[in-house]
Amino acid sequence: MPPSRSCTNQIEVHPFLDQRKVLAACRKHGISVTAYCPLARGKVPGNETLERIGKAHGKSASQVALHYLVQQGIIPIPRTANPDHLAADFAVFDFKLGDGEMAEIAALKRPDGRVVNPPHAPKWDS
Repeated sequence: MPPSRSCTNQIEVHPFLDQRKVLAACRKHGISVTAYCPLARGKVPGNETLERIGKAHGKSASQVALHYLVQQGIIPIPRTANPDHLAADFAVFDFKLGDGEMAEIAALKRPDGRVVNPPHAPKWDS
């Protein structure tokens, strides 16, 4: 038997970007998804929906966004040099979002949600 191989697709994923097609294709082929920019380069804190859901769980909007990804089986890799933020980024495994909350967060996706779109990139969302 050949050794098992694990693959991951590292893509931009956060509550404001619709990546359903890519996620479905990855799942179909057994590829995990690693999310870069899971906090949408600072757009998550201050979002009314994420803040409200966070308050209900005693969490920040950022923690809600990270847990939203984890709960879908996505591996978020938030970037921070701040030790307090790093600790908070890891404190996302002690609560569960309800189906209604997951749907509310999913509804935040919008056509202009991408935060990484260099000039040489393909037309990602067409």
